[in-house]
Amino acid sequence: MLDYAGLEALAAVLREGSFDRAARKLHVTPSAISQRVKQLEERVGQVLVLRGQPCTGTDAGRRLVLHVEQVALLENELRRHNPELVPEGQVARPTLKLAVNADSLNSWFIDAMSGFTSTGNELLDISIDDQDHTAKRIKEGDVMAAVTASSSHITGCNTWPLGRMRYVAAASPDFGARYFADGVSKEAMAIAPVLTYDRKDGMQDKWLQQQGLASRTAPPRHWLPSAHAFVRACEASVGWGMHPTVLIQRYLDAGTLVELRPDTDMVVDLYWAHARNAQAGLERLTQCVIAAARNWLDPLPAAGE
Repeated sequence: MLDYAGLEALAAVLREGSFDRAARKLHVTPSAISQRVKQLEERVGQVLVLRGQPCTGTDAGRRLVLHVEQVALLENELRRHNPELVPEGQVARPTLKLAVNADSLNSWFIDAMSGFTSTGNELLDISIDDQDHTAKRIKEGDVMAAVTASSSHITGCNTWPLGRMRYVAAASPDFGARYFADGVSKEAMAIAPVLTYDRKDGMQDKWLQQQGLASRTAPPRHWLPSAHAFVRACEASVGWGMHPTVLIQRYLDAGTLVELRPDTDMVVDLYWAHARNAQAGLERLTQCVIAAARNWLDPLPAAGE
């Protein structure tokens, strides 16, 4: 039998990032938190917390926290359907840790959150990550579910198709006049500043490769980790970038952004993946995610198309 008092302390330390903040969260002393975590580590025979600023979890620590979060989710569902078995106040509001790519979070995923939270008491802890990397977050036990670009089987997970997000290379008319007066060429792209969300964002480079516009010398690059600022900076002629049409269609219609090369869009197929052993607790969230994606994204092609 696992020590759930120790698991609660471990989860609080990793969620809050320190023993002091975990103690305040659980209304106990820091020494009590430290003792509970130490006893849990002794019981399982390995280190669970990497002490630092902030404290982080080992692989085993993260997986134990994910387990206790799943238990909390199941107990909450039990109280929802059979309140006489679990009286009010004996089950804390569960927090679901999710990973979502920035473009989804800034568009359709908010509708999924709204639908989910309007009919339940669960809380959401969402981290932003590139869609090509979120599957790894589930495998490592960092999150319970994620929006991912991976259609392949993820060990221990169920995967649901969501839809296709379409991206176009765009810039402001002034930026185009400044750098592409003689056309969008390899030479022009080598000196035109490009906007990049973060070090995991390879969308712009993929488009350059696909269009035969990549040169040996990397173009000058702005790093801008904000979806809203990314669009605004492009509109303000700071650089060019790849944008999902669900976020910039009104700018394209207004002419404040223009495609660099029409009909050269790229698509990203998105999927929803969650830990299989949490399926019962995540069923309602999954339905909300699928419904929201259906209203925003292009449908995925049928198999074989």
